[in-house]
Amino acid sequence: MSDTAAATTGAAATGAAATTGAAATTGAAATGAAVRTGRALRLDPRHLPLAVTVGLFVLMFGAGSLLFDGFFSLQVFLNFFIDNAFLAITAIGMTFVILSGGIDLSVGSVIALTTMVSASLVERHGVSPAAVIPLVLAMGAGFGLVMGVIIQYFEVQPFIVTLAGMFLARGLCYLISIDSITIKNDFYVDVSSHRIPFLLDTSITWNVIIALSLFAAALYLERYTLFGRTVYAIGGSEHSALLMGLPVPRTKVLVYTLSGFCSALAGVAFTFYMVSGYALHAGGMEMDAIAAVVVGGTLLTGGFGTVVGTLFGVLIYGTIQTLIMFEGTLSSWWTKIVIGLLLLVSCLLQRLFARRARPA
Repeated sequence: MSDTAAATTGAAATGAAATTGAAATTGAAATGAAVRTGRALRLDPRHLPLAVTVGLFVLMFGAGSLLFDGFFSLQVFLNFFIDNAFLAITAIGMTFVILSGGIDLSVGSVIALTTMVSASLVERHGVSPAAVIPLVLAMGAGFGLVMGVIIQYFEVQPFIVTLAGMFLARGLCYLISIDSITIKNDFYVDVSSHRIPFLLDTSITWNVIIALSLFAAALYLERYTLFGRTVYAIGGSEHSALLMGLPVPRTKVLVYTLSGFCSALAGVAFTFYMVSGYALHAGGMEMDAIAAVVVGGTLLTGGFGTVVGTLFGVLIYGTIQTLIMFEGTLSSWWTKIVIGLLLLVSCLLQRLFARRARPA
């Protein structure tokens, strides 16, 4: 009887220990799951600028919808793209430059040069648009390629090189003509006036198609290619990127080549929009593009950002323009003032979030 009781007691103790072990294991698993969930839900401070940008756009668009009749409509929203497609194209190229830790001040002048070369060749020399458009795109890419080579292999600061490029391209515009050249070619006129039907009796233009197609291509480059990963690595630490064996020199040159191509493509879109070439076209566009990129959450120091944020930066720019237009009594220069303030606030927020992201 005593042996049976002892056996029963031992079995009970073993069962209790097993139960306790299972409970401990379950508790540990639950704790681990909670930790993983907490990490998943914790927002990286570097993502906060993009979240602020999206929230600001929603707030501004909502405020306009409440203040002005007719503001809350699909066509008004599409007009943000129609009126700023060339800015979006330019800003996409600028995004890759800033992600790499560089800057490109030549984009506005390259846009103007593209419009002047296009108008001159089409109107004065009778060259077909089918030849002119590829030619100016190659010209823009070549312009960026030369600047990229000088920046990378001669180790000159991007600010100086692209500033020189800005003066050079703008000066070449005046060599072509000091006056505006109106384009009367049927192709340019038809593309400028043609509207593509969209949802709910709305419409868009070919410039919007060009801008969104470039956006999709840029998003793929940014996320799924070695080029995109290398751009982020260079912006984070060029020395570390070299140590990892990444093609840093080639990528830096390609970044400025891409920016030059995007500037020329924006020039083609601007030519469709204005149906003219003029040396003063796109004055200050480089600052608007930089502002759209930074307001969109891309760090000026490079290494973090996205073309999605840049697109929202352009939408904010368009929203401010439209709000001023609906208000009716404010000067259009208020767009520059508000964008300047947003740029300053964005830079301050970036510094604040960067400090929060640093380990203690």
